[in-house]
Formats: sequence, structure tokens, C-alpha cells
Amino acid sequence: MMLPHLINTNGQNDPELLQIAHNKQIPDLIEKNVLKALSFYPELQNTTISFIFKTTIKSSVMQAQPVFTTLLGKRKKRRYRINISEHFKLINSDMPIEQIPDEVMIGWIGHELGHILDYEGMSNAGMVGFGYRYYFYSSFVKHAEMVADSLAVERGMGNYIVATKRFILNHAELPKAYKDKISRLYLSPDVIMEQVRKLEEKKLQQKLP
Repeated sequence: MMLPHLINTNGQNDPELLQIAHNKQIPDLIEKNVLKALSFYPELQNTTISFIFKTTIKSSVMQAQPVFTTLLGKRKKRRYRINISEHFKLINSDMPIEQIPDEVMIGWIGHELGHILDYEGMSNAGMVGFGYRYYFYSSFVKHAEMVADSLAVERGMGNYIVATKRFILNHAELPKAYKDKISRLYLSPDVIMEQVRKLEEKKLQQKLP
């Protein structure tokens, strides 16, 4: 059983951070940004998630998955992992992942947490079906990625998600094939900003007498 990841602030445990980190396993190098992203997802407070550095992840930088063996048991005991590439691969070099800008890292993690929130609404059998469709159908991949983006935006992460997309699309040293994949499968910065605008309008209307 995974123990809660303990956070120390000035020598004392911060109750709010301890609550956010409950049932989470977080590498020290990215702890601050992971906790910030998690703070937008109170629904995941009791969800068991491990953030794991990987040497390489095929065609991705991060990847949210259920721990497969937990799909064989009770749904409430399901665990997840977010795999994170140790290096951000550029055309002529590699950048250690912890060196990308904070707001970009927060947005990237927020997107992956959007996937996990989506998974939480599925049965174990539904998760297996999701994995099958994600692997074999590109149209389903696009739908799943847009859902994850939208869930993050709905929870107030719009500016972080936009920062991540712009970092990728405007980075001169990123391979064109990767940028094309992001453009094809994910919400564009303009669409995300429009979602943010509509959410702000809705909140304003709810405040009106």
C-alpha cells in the first residue's frame, strides 16, 4: 500500500499541502508544480496517483494510465500512474524535464490529471474499452485529449493549458511531427481561450442578482 507523500514547509507539515498530497507519490524535482496542478482537482484528493520519471515514453512527454492490475479488483481501489519523460527531446539536444517553465509543467500535469478525472467516471470494463479504442482509433484519441483539456480548463487551468500549448507549438527546436500531432489531436490555444472566456461570462452571470 502506498503511503501519503509528506510535505515539509519550514520544518512543519502544512495541512493544506498534506491534504493535496494524500495518496500521491511525487518526485522531489517536480513536487511544487505537481502540487499546484493537483490543487485544481479537489475531486482527486483521495485518488492514489504515482508520478513516475521514465527514461523514454514513445511519442509522448507525459502519459496518464491506470495501474492495470487494479482494474481486476474493486473500482474504489483503482490506482493510477502519470509517467513523465526525464528529458524533453529537442531536435539537437535534450532538456531535463524539470527545466521547462513552471507554468508549462503545471499545465502539462493538469492535462494528465484531466485524463485521470475522466477515468474516474468509468467502470473497470469501461477503462479496458477506453484503452482499446485509444490504441486503435485516432478519432477516439482526439476526443479523449480534448476531454482532458476541457476538464482542466473547467477547473480554472485555462492559462496554464494555453502556456503549455504555446510552448510546444512555438518552440523552434521541437520536431515538426510532434507539433503537428499536438495541432491535430489537442485543443488549440484560441479554442481554449474561448472556453475560458465563456466560463468567466458564466461565473459573472451567476453573481448577478
